[in-house]
Amino acid sequence: MPTYILGISAYFHDSAAVLLCDGKIVAAAQEERFTRVKHDAGFPSNATRYCLDEAGIELSDVQHIAYFEKPLLKFERLIETYLTSAPRGRKTFAIAMPSWIKGKLFQKSNMAKIFRDDFNDPDAGNRMVFAQHHDSHAASAFYPSPFDEAIVLTMDGVGEWATTSVSVGRGKELQRIREIRFPHSLGLLYSALTGYLGFKVNSGEYKVMGLAPYGEPRFADLMEEKLISIADDGSFWLDMRYFDYVTGLRMTNKAFHDLFGEPARTSESQLTQFHFDMAASIQKVTENVMLRMTRALHAEFAIDNLCMAGGVALNCVANGKILRDGHFKNIWVQPAAGDAGGALGAALLAHHRYLDTDRLPTGDGDAMSGAYLGPDYSQEDINAALTSAGAAFEVVDEDTMIQTTAKALDSGMAIGWFQGRMEFGPRALGGRSIIADPRNPETQRNLNLKIKFRESFRPFAPSVLAEDAADYFDLSSDSPYMLLVADVVDRLRVQPESDSSSKQGTDRVNDIRSTLPAITHLDYSARVQTVHAETNPLYHKLLSAFKQRTGCAVVVNTSFNVRGEPIVESPGDAFRCLMGTEMDLLVCGRAILRKSDQDPALVLDYKNAFDLD
Repeated sequence: MPTYILGISAYFHDSAAVLLCDGKIVAAAQEERFTRVKHDAGFPSNATRYCLDEAGIELSDVQHIAYFEKPLLKFERLIETYLTSAPRGRKTFAIAMPSWIKGKLFQKSNMAKIFRDDFNDPDAGNRMVFAQHHDSHAASAFYPSPFDEAIVLTMDGVGEWATTSVSVGRGKELQRIREIRFPHSLGLLYSALTGYLGFKVNSGEYKVMGLAPYGEPRFADLMEEKLISIADDGSFWLDMRYFDYVTGLRMTNKAFHDLFGEPARTSESQLTQFHFDMAASIQKVTENVMLRMTRALHAEFAIDNLCMAGGVALNCVANGKILRDGHFKNIWVQPAAGDAGGALGAALLAHHRYLDTDRLPTGDGDAMSGAYLGPDYSQEDINAALTSAGAAFEVVDEDTMIQTTAKALDSGMAIGWFQGRMEFGPRALGGRSIIADPRNPETQRNLNLKIKFRESFRPFAPSVLAEDAADYFDLSSDSPYMLLVADVVDRLRVQPESDSSSKQGTDRVNDIRSTLPAITHLDYSARVQTVHAETNPLYHKLLSAFKQRTGCAVVVNTSFNVRGEPIVESPGDAFRCLMGTEMDLLVCGRAILRKSDQDPALVLDYKNAFDLD
């Protein structure tokens, strides 16, 4: 009889469910994709139901249900932090207490009730096991990796107490060996700067990373002098006099603002060179910490493989620099590095520790199946959903679909690409993607302002045929999950026009830096996805057809959503996105939908329909 383990993350942000069968990942999905609530923190009922349906089982068939952290340890931190800082923090404490007393403190009984009432399983609570937050992250990184031995680095805001932890993985054994504890947190430092720059904490950090190349890190030394003390081995200590996240309701305080001479930016207000330079500075500090730490870890343990997870591991610029630094020969980052991936890690810990089971061989790759672990739809289901929505479409054979899409890309169209299983994690990887021609200088501006409805400075990532990646990027390894930044090769670079030296900040956003301007950032870098025929044969065929037609093996790939919304999950979501944007074409399975053929009455005003702050 097969052994099923269900992993759950919930109640903080990016709730998710994952199902293992005899240690193999059967299904994984984030709750936000079903509820259409960005970063949904609620219990992942829809994601759980999807996972069970994918396996064709009921919850009662699951032997163990693993939760990604230990609520009582987290509550201990809250109480101890208040007691050591009282009477400061009483307002924060008063706000936090009701939610803990009403729910979070009793998560096991609350989840058991959901399993009983919604999944008809009154015994589920007795089959629950709990892992520590950072152990869940570490397990999500090591166990699916292709390595039998690795250093595992986990960095995020905070788990129960840990904010940074180091583990060593060998075979099925994974042992945490050291940690840095709250309130000293690189993730919270980056989030503090995210809030200071006017973006949403826990969701806008990637905007800061995208903003950094427009500035100079002229505040990095001041940050390392006043905000963070970094040891030679990368361990660090924050001066809490500049932060309010322990006892207050904000991330930064007046002392922080006075130090840098500017108040916090309000959302959507004008970005200035000061903001660009602050973004560049915190990015530089982050890289300094991570490089010192990884160099010291390799020197200490002499292990050539590094695995990473936690929200900080989504900083693909820093990841790329660690790879190029050369101390570790191989780096593998969990594609769902944030809290969603904690559900996977908890399930894997239960499999290897609770059941004492050996790891499954991964062959030449990893165990993530390209991160294509979410729902897919048959062509019949796609056709039914599109017909129900009133869509006009044509169903063609696969070769016609591929050639039509390649031709549309070559003609400058922006295309919604909805194929196969949905990706697990924050990146669109050719399952739920918007794609376009990277050679077109107008692509970045048009996608940002007319389709994504987001800031003009935001860069776009390239998808490239894995076998051709070295022709375009200075990349020494595969990057299937778009978690490594690499430089565009010299032969593709062009010098900006002579008058560009007088430009500042985002005035330079339209400067052409390479023959692939839509994916080349100001510093000649790009966040690369290498596309493999083994994990996504259809997307590989499309890129191959585009290469055959144009000589270019690269397309622009951005997530299939608009600003403020999760990535689309269903054909209906995809059609609504088509009708609410200036996308030209939707390719949904083998169904081709041209925007020009649709009923004008179905057009949606997406730009004003959502909270886009």
